Amino acid sequence: RSLTIVPVVLPSIMVAVGFVATFGRNGTLNAVLGALGLPAVDLLFTLEAIVIAHAFYNAPLVARVTTAAWESVDAGAIETARSLGAGPLRAFVDVVAPQVYPAVLTGAALTFVFTFGTFPIVLALGGFQLATVEVFVYRLVRDLSYAEAAALAIIELVISLGVLLAYLRYEAQSAVRSRGARPLPRKPLLPSTPTVREWVSRVGLAAYVAVAAVVFLAPIASMILASVTGGDGALTLEHYRFLAARQRTAAAFQVRPWPAIRNSLGFAVGATLLALPMGVVVAVLTTRRYRGRKLVDAAAMAPLAVSGIVVGLGLLRGLVFGVEVAGWRVTASGAVAIVVAHAVAGYPFVVRTVAPGLEALDRSLVESARALGASRARALRDVELPLVWPAVVAGAAFAFAISIGEFTATVVLATGADAYTMPIAIERFIGRRLGPATAMGVVLLVVTGCSFVVIERLGGESRGL
Repeated sequence: RSLTIVPVVLPSIMVAVGFVATFGRNGTLNAVLGALGLPAVDLLFTLEAIVIAHAFYNAPLVARVTTAAWESVDAGAIETARSLGAGPLRAFVDVVAPQVYPAVLTGAALTFVFTFGTFPIVLALGGFQLATVEVFVYRLVRDLSYAEAAALAIIELVISLGVLLAYLRYEAQSAVRSRGARPLPRKPLLPSTPTVREWVSRVGLAAYVAVAAVVFLAPIASMILASVTGGDGALTLEHYRFLAARQRTAAAFQVRPWPAIRNSLGFAVGATLLALPMGVVVAVLTTRRYRGRKLVDAAAMAPLAVSGIVVGLGLLRGLVFGVEVAGWRVTASGAVAIVVAHAVAGYPFVVRTVAPGLEALDRSLVESARALGASRARALRDVELPLVWPAVVAGAAFAFAISIGEFTATVVLATGADAYTMPIAIERFIGRRLGPATAMGVVLLVVTGCSFVVIERLGGESRGL
């Protein structure tokens, strides 16, 4: 599970850099093939590279959804089928598969939504010759064709929301089916005295670990290796020295590393402070019993189906260009719009992290607080939130990580060098020199990891207080 979940925490632009470092003409794959005496391959700017990258990015999502369904399979139904004479294969086909396939369809639907709305991976690995809807909308925005871009974005939004509604329907049906089910018993993955069948399982596990290491870890390892490797294959720090030199001598219109890091951290802090209360409030609304709850839940999930290009285009035409309110024209700088866009992208993950904890709380604790005179808001503050504080901290970490790696909306709203972030800097570098792009990717990886540690420490201290 740890190997499989790695791509989830990576910004999509970093995935693109890792795949360039792995599958490029001078990448890790060709180096290994050359050492084996095999001909080189060039997958960049091909449909194959884009498909592989999206499979890498979405496989953890499918695995997580399917694993949850597998763990909720009713063991009693399998035992009943076996007692009526069904063999293991027949029991799997007739009993297990019908309980699992809705989750497979759900994973497929979410993969479709996220791939349909992808942008940085296609832009880096396919360019405009393999442009998707997102890339084409971005091109129209760049050419100042805002009306055409808005029309195409609305078509994309309708398709994405339609698939999202189908996902919510399947999720609700799966939740109903799993109630009262007795889960399958867990068995040791590596028993001390394995049988022949268990040896086969061990071989299958080893094969999966090998594939996961190549597919999920190779792009990250290739990016790190490329950041410390020169053109002749020798270890060097020239790419990091290039970043340091760019910091001192870059022209006003060029991206410099330190402002990009500073902007990323500032935007992430602002987006987290905005997304966290939004997410907690929506989580409270989605865990209460009232008419229209499903509509609120669907609205809370909507940003997952709304692409960053659509959000960026909407904010560009609204906050940045200004809107008329009671005769006054309200405008906001690009930085404010970027923070808002990042908060919109991050708060659904806060909702999905905090809501399960609120659902599982003992309602008698809240009722006791209310009986002792606490208001609804005070019961939430003094009883519920302290009990789900680890989920709140986890939601903050998710919102921070999503903001610090967000690229799609930022590239639309970052109108000047002062608003460039680390993902924007990586995209600028990758179009010219791979080495500095990989070095900037490693910087982004380090900053993201350190930020997670700081958030967890601050969250733990606040909980203790």
